[in-house]
Amino acid sequence: MKTVALIGTGIMGAQLARRLAQAGFAVRAWNRTPDKLAPLLVHGVKPCAHVRDALRDADAAIVMLSSGPVIDRVLFGAEDGEDVAAGSAATPGLGAAIDTLPRGALLVVMSSIPVETARTQGEVAAARGLGYLDAPVSGGEPGARDGTLAIMCGGSSADFERAVPLFAPLGRATRLGPVGSGQLAKLANQVIVGGTLVAIAEALTLVERGGADPKAVREAWMGGFADSKVLRVLGERIVSGDFTPGSPAAHQLKDMRSAAALAARLGLRLDQLDAVIERFEAMEKSGEIAHDVSIVARVVARRAIGDQPHG
Repeated sequence: MKTVALIGTGIMGAQLARRLAQAGFAVRAWNRTPDKLAPLLVHGVKPCAHVRDALRDADAAIVMLSSGPVIDRVLFGAEDGEDVAAGSAATPGLGAAIDTLPRGALLVVMSSIPVETARTQGEVAAARGLGYLDAPVSGGEPGARDGTLAIMCGGSSADFERAVPLFAPLGRATRLGPVGSGQLAKLANQVIVGGTLVAIAEALTLVERGGADPKAVREAWMGGFADSKVLRVLGERIVSGDFTPGSPAAHQLKDMRSAAALAARLGLRLDQLDAVIERFEAMEKSGEIAHDVSIVARVVARRAIGDQPHG
């Protein structure tokens, strides 16, 4: 593993590209918005104008795009611009960008996508002679910046072992089972994150209305049973009022909707997840969804004081 294609250099992808380059990998990067590649030049990352240029002759490709459909379109779409669903692109020769990745290379999708999408992409990759891992992450921008991400992997043991050197500069990777297992774990992770975040927001609203200092109370909670990374990172953003995107609320909502859809297919009723999704959908309606995920605290506070219907 020497040459790595990094597809998607947004908030998370840019940090991954930087850390891989600093670890000694030859990194070629592509992003839909080329301007986002410029800050990576100083770290030795080579910018590519086309996805195919990044993928050509790479030993591995790491994908950090916004959604499953976007990945299907960017990697498996035909040259003439017609979108080709991953499931119908199993036969090579349609001019898909993925065809420029050499046989034997490893495709690592670190985006959060539905379980079924990961499984289909894995089948398509195998038909092209590629290894495939679904490896979504948790830890947000701080984790990507510091190389402390929790990386949840689905795929074969052999492909996972090949990817260990790639994951080492990025965080702690765990193989959880066959393709799709990483995405399943990430969706469950987002159920916990969303529910914890809303609980913290309600607790801080109670504290503030009761007359205590939310910043001081948050500090007091640390080290007790209420402590968590959500409290430390997102709780800090809530009490400081800084909602600059580190982990966009829109991405959290996307993942929780995927989790709810999967639960429904499995015949499960997840009441708390449904309630949390409703809070985030209120942000979507109010136009706040582009901010950091912690801004859900505003929705919680408005509901708590009766400024909007409880639905």
